[in-house]
Amino acid sequence: MKRHLISAADLTRDDALLILDTADELAKISERSIKKLPTLRGRTVVNLFFEDSTRTRISFEAAAKRLSADVINFSAKGSSVSKGESLKDTALTLEAMGADAVVIRHGASGAPYRLAGWVRGSVVNAGDGTHEHPTQALLDAFTMRRRLGSLDGRKVTIVGDVLHSRVARSNVLLLATLGAEVTLVAPPTLFPVNVGSWPCEVSYDLDAMLPKSDVVMMLRVQRERMNAAFFPTEREYSRRYGLDRERVARMPDQAIVMHPGPMNRGMEIAAEVADSPRSTIVEQVANGVTARMAVLYLLLGGADLGGEI
Repeated sequence: MKRHLISAADLTRDDALLILDTADELAKISERSIKKLPTLRGRTVVNLFFEDSTRTRISFEAAAKRLSADVINFSAKGSSVSKGESLKDTALTLEAMGADAVVIRHGASGAPYRLAGWVRGSVVNAGDGTHEHPTQALLDAFTMRRRLGSLDGRKVTIVGDVLHSRVARSNVLLLATLGAEVTLVAPPTLFPVNVGSWPCEVSYDLDAMLPKSDVVMMLRVQRERMNAAFFPTEREYSRRYGLDRERVARMPDQAIVMHPGPMNRGMEIAAEVADSPRSTIVEQVANGVTARMAVLYLLLGGADLGGEI
């Protein structure tokens, strides 16, 4: 693996499989009474969050602590950042503290690339603007693999607000690397201009895709990023692109339903679908800790796992 994980495109197929296989090994820890390894003892991981995301921050924190790393949580709110300190000044402060890894979430696309040029430690992108969120794609792939086995030739349909979704971009890149066939489904207004260059197919018809999908991943409609009317009404969006019980019935028997969270229940996904046996939403949260443990373990040069599990 490279020193940083900033984009899913940074991962070769071998890299991605190494992370998923390592996560499989680390998953055994969650079944033990003591869920901790001494692997990263003495290492320092900084969670540098310029955007709110309790779920992702706690997931990274839990992952680092289960590997016995020291964790520093740095929130932009109430810090020197809110007083005008630049990202570079913050990076230099972290460098002086001896951070071995910095997990960054930032509202500006490309911020992790800039940070990687200023610190000696590893940089992990926990979401930058509307660009990427590679560890979310890894935990999604890990969840799919545990439910369905190999991803080669699997048909994955990703539905919803692709335009504002860093999760969609990272999933398309990673799943294509792992051999899956990805189709994006959304209203025409919710596709980015350059989607034609992505390694996937594009469709506007959710109903046509359901019978041939092994995985249907629903994306959250990101109202907070919308500055225009991208669809007529929420009710109209739900009617055309929401996943309800009737639509789930058209999916193959073994097909699963995913959502990166948080959900708009009743809009992009019905509550009864989110809570159904087909849904992997709760598993994704648990698998997020495991996948992020694997990333930190490999980036920070953990010892051989064989003797520790």
